[in-house]
Amino acid sequence: MKVMIIGGGKVGTYLATYLLKEKHEVKVIELRSEEEPRMLLDLPKASIVIGNGTDPDMLESSGIRRMDVVAAVTGVDEVNLTALSLARFEFLVPRTIARINHPKNAWMFSDYMGVDVAHNQADLIAHLIAEEMSLGDMMTLQMLRRGNYSVVEEKICPTARANGKAIKDLKLPDQCNIAAVLRDGKLIIPHEDLVFQPADEVLAIVHQSQKKELARFFDRVA
Repeated sequence: MKVMIIGGGKVGTYLATYLLKEKHEVKVIELRSEEEPRMLLDLPKASIVIGNGTDPDMLESSGIRRMDVVAAVTGVDEVNLTALSLARFEFLVPRTIARINHPKNAWMFSDYMGVDVAHNQADLIAHLIAEEMSLGDMMTLQMLRRGNYSVVEEKICPTARANGKAIKDLKLPDQCNIAAVLRDGKLIIPHEDLVFQPADEVLAIVHQSQKKELARFFDRVA
C-alpha cells in the first residue's frame, strides 16, 4: 500500500515508522525544515519531503497521484482539511484520513469535504469512558467508519446467556458479526455451530446502536 502522510511531527513520524515496518511505501510531507534532523532518526531520507502539504504542485511532485491513502495529521485542522480536500477532489486519492485537533471543528471533516475517516481524540476518549461505565466487561478496541461500527472484545462469563450455546441458537443483533474467538490461546474462526465456552474471548463487529444488546449475551447473569 502507498501512503502519504501530511505532517511530520510526533504523530506523523510514529505512523510512518509503523507503516514502513509493515512494508508499506510511505511519503511524509513536513513544512518545517528544522524538523528534518529529528525525523531522520526514525525515517529514511527517501521517505521525507520538506514542503507545504497544501500546495498542489508540491503534492503532485511528491507522487500523490500514486497513493492509495493520504493521512493528514498536522496540529492544524485547517491544514489537514485543505490537504485532504485536494487529495480527494484534485488528485482522486481513494482513501483519506484526518486527525482532528479541536472537537469544535469535527463537523467540517465530512464526505463533502473529501474526508473518509476523521479521528477526534477528545471525543473518542470521552465516548470510551462513557461506554466503560455502561457496557459491563465489553471493551471497544477500534471504532470504524466515523463511529457507526466498532470492533469489541468480551470474555464470556460462566453465567453468561451465551455460555454453552451455539452461535446459530443465539438471536444476536442483526448488525453484529462474530469475527473471531480466542480459546486457550488459540484463534478460532467462528461458524454457526460453534458453542461458546467460559473464558472464551469473543471479537465482534457491531453497530454502535446495538452494543448494549450484544453485551447482554456475554455479561455475567446474577
